[in-house]
Amino acid sequence: MKGSTVHEHETDVSASDLWAIYGTLRAAELLAELLPQVLAKVEVISGDGGVGTILQLTYPPGIPGLESYKEKFIKVDNENYIKEAQVIDGDILKLGFLSYMVRFEVIAKGPDSSVIRSTVEYEIDEAHPELEAMVSPAPFAAIAEKFSEYTKEKKLITQAAS
Repeated sequence: MKGSTVHEHETDVSASDLWAIYGTLRAAELLAELLPQVLAKVEVISGDGGVGTILQLTYPPGIPGLESYKEKFIKVDNENYIKEAQVIDGDILKLGFLSYMVRFEVIAKGPDSSVIRSTVEYEIDEAHPELEAMVSPAPFAAIAEKFSEYTKEKKLITQAAS
């Protein structure tokens, strides 16, 4: 059974400023720092943030059946601000997901506004229909909100220092 879920977050931050995080390994560094309740640790296993980069993501304690997983960047489009990461190993697949891919798109709305669209595409084993309930846009909503706030704060600090 295949499915997907999408979350969109509109923000008053430019697409290029957001892509400076989403399009780089800075996103991995910030995840555990800004959202420890979503991910406890993110480690770069290999790569420089481009296609082929592999990350090890570790959940905080207390999520039954989920400790960690590895994902591989399968698309990094710096012109159109799109990044896709495919789960390649770990607890998500062990639970019964046949595939699990996350796509982040940063879409310019104006010079100082954009939309962060987070999409999860998945396929689950027919024997585990209950897994569909585990696919939630909530973590991606939290990530979009925190990354927007972080980018705004950094920009204000930079402007104040100028």
